[in-house]
Amino acid sequence: MVAFVRRAGLRRSLPDGIAPLPGPVAFVAARYDGSPVGPYLELAVAEPARLGPRPGWCVTTMAVDVPEARAGGRLNWGYPKELAQLSWTTCDGVSTLRWCERDIAVSGTPTRWRAPVLVPMRSVQRRADGPVVVPGGLRGMARTARFTIEIPDDDPLAPLARVGARGVHLASLRLNVQPARHPRGWASSLRAPLRAPAPGLLLSSCTGPTAADEPRAILAAPGRLAQR
Repeated sequence: MVAFVRRAGLRRSLPDGIAPLPGPVAFVAARYDGSPVGPYLELAVAEPARLGPRPGWCVTTMAVDVPEARAGGRLNWGYPKELAQLSWTTCDGVSTLRWCERDIAVSGTPTRWRAPVLVPMRSVQRRADGPVVVPGGLRGMARTARFTIEIPDDDPLAPLARVGARGVHLASLRLNVQPARHPRGWASSLRAPLRAPAPGLLLSSCTGPTAADEPRAILAAPGRLAQR
């Protein structure tokens, strides 16, 4: 579920090297049934931004409920993923994702109209080794939807609370995220290392034969994320 919300009153939180662009903020609530690290839930806030001449979305808040998803997102692409308790419920056609610790909830009611979509995407993020461009794309069945976003008044994201926000509900979603790239000049972007070390963040506490296999799983063979 993707709700588009005016950013009035929201303090900008873009990382160094990423410049803001005008436009609404995307509030994303996702349930992935399959990924290289298994099923997981995700809640994210993405702001329109650019890295040099390259426009895209900069994810400034992101919560997931699986440790491997957090590690892979941070090390591979610079997404600011944090581990959280998330819950997904569906009742009478209304789907709700709740971030329990912060008492943030996103509820969406889709319309009957639907159509297939194929959308290229680009994120501009900052990893431990500097700013990166993250290309990707998604496909699925899209329906327009109305959203209610509940956020406590004392939360930094409180200006994004809305009733009746508009957006899209995506079913049968297939999301592909390509390896990050370091920008070079204004006309080209070169592939970055597949992973950038992050202090204090461990990929695995495994020992034995499975330890060698885990980086491949987190990188999604190799450095690509394909999930649905």
